[in-house]
Amino acid sequence: MKAKIAASALLVLASIAAVPAYAHHSFAAEFDGTKPTRLVGKITRVEWTNPHSYFYVDVTDPKSGKLINWGCEGAGPGALSRRGWKKGDLKIGDQIVVDGYRAKDGSHLVDARRVTLPDGRSVYGGSPGDGGPGDNGTVQGNLSGTGKS
Repeated sequence: MKAKIAASALLVLASIAAVPAYAHHSFAAEFDGTKPTRLVGKITRVEWTNPHSYFYVDVTDPKSGKLINWGCEGAGPGALSRRGWKKGDLKIGDQIVVDGYRAKDGSHLVDARRVTLPDGRSVYGGSPGDGGPGDNGTVQGNLSGTGKS
């Protein structure tokens, strides 16, 4: 009987320990809402994945003139699709504008809150319920310039 209880307790603890690996992070856990950034550049890679989509943009650094590859994190594919954004909207070599917030660790990563696509549409890229700028808990958000209020 004690062995069954011990095994059950161990299973519960192992399950609890595994949860953080799959947990969705809040905006404030990784990004700095006081550091807005605008990136203008060409897409080099697109990862249409859960729980976050990522795309990468080559941007010329205004100070050094060097090309820097920035990672841009957006909501998951389901949330982006409900906003009218399709996987094929971003193609390698497309020029886009990303308005977002820098990663706290200073890396070349931004939370892509507003993305202006090559066809001129602006799409809210934030994750619903993450607490970041423009988040109102819906997939549409309320970030100005995205056509959503």
